[in-house]
Amino acid sequence: MKKLVRGLIFLVILLFVVYLLLPTHAQRAFLYLHANIDDYEIFENRKVVASNPLPWKLSENYNQYELGGVFQDTLAHYETTAFLVIKDTAIVYEHYYEGYDQKSISNSFSAAKSIVSLLIGIAISENQIKSVFQPVSDFLPEFAEGEKANMIIRDLLTMSSGLDWSEGYANPFSVTTRAYYGTDLRGLVAGLSTESAPGLEFDYKSIDTQVLAEILEVATGQSLSEYATNRLWRRIGAEQDALWSLDKAGGMEKAFCCFNSTARDFARIGQLVLNEGQSIDGKPIIHPDYIHMMTTPADYSMRESESGFYGYQWWIVNYKGKQIPYARGILGQYIFVLQDKNAVVVRLGKQRSKKYIDHHPAEIYTYLNAAYELLK
Repeated sequence: MKKLVRGLIFLVILLFVVYLLLPTHAQRAFLYLHANIDDYEIFENRKVVASNPLPWKLSENYNQYELGGVFQDTLAHYETTAFLVIKDTAIVYEHYYEGYDQKSISNSFSAAKSIVSLLIGIAISENQIKSVFQPVSDFLPEFAEGEKANMIIRDLLTMSSGLDWSEGYANPFSVTTRAYYGTDLRGLVAGLSTESAPGLEFDYKSIDTQVLAEILEVATGQSLSEYATNRLWRRIGAEQDALWSLDKAGGMEKAFCCFNSTARDFARIGQLVLNEGQSIDGKPIIHPDYIHMMTTPADYSMRESESGFYGYQWWIVNYKGKQIPYARGILGQYIFVLQDKNAVVVRLGKQRSKKYIDHHPAEIYTYLNAAYELLK
């Protein structure tokens, strides 16, 4: 018995020593086990300030609809925290679960990529960036050599950068885990190399969005959060401050993930797209041509790799013959834009299906079915 106890003590000490020798991002990965929607609590954050709120109207039929059992079962199964349907700028349906409410903020995860794309569109509309065809090296000198010198902003927007990056989430030692839990995003960007020529084919890589964020910083002279505050958040009528998580105190925003907000304010992102770049009160924010390209399936130099399902950092699902653009996060963070119904749907939660149908998580079809049932 004594030998067993000594053995266990030795094993614990050994594991603790190994843990201490791990890089910081790996320590954090082991400590927190997996990312979750409240991770803003463990990161440093920068505010995206709301100062011109335009509260949503409530529909005459607000919450008078009952979702069927199949829909409710799916919402419960994937630990939904919010399900929100807005039509004609009025809330039709709004329910919260798991202890969350209309003022609760949570992580968008990769839906933040879609917000970064909108910020690129604003910078182009305001002539701070010439176009999506401008070379990345105009902003980042480290992209002036080799294949990186051929990279244009559009290659980053369409996830066809050709950068050498492994998009691995489960491995605590992966470069993506290092980006999420680490403290030097600028160093990661500066050290990037290519594995193929840019523009050839779709290959989803979070670092592409982080490079876009650095371009925005150089082009605008502001941090990502400052620019989002001044040129987006205040102009779309957000009701609450958002938080954009940083790699360290005073550091850089995790542009590829960690924009934290409420379901109601995430819906404003969808409404901006629905309005073809105009605010709720009709003021132009982004040129409609950019919105159109952003929500149109991209093509690539290798024609056989035309995505059909991805535009400029926005996913596009073919739902019953309709092309529906949407923002998407890894734990089921969705902002759907239903152009035929003049509606926006937001679903937030803690899980999503591991099964895919034509590149899209299987459960999104249930959420869309529910929304269209409500909007009959």
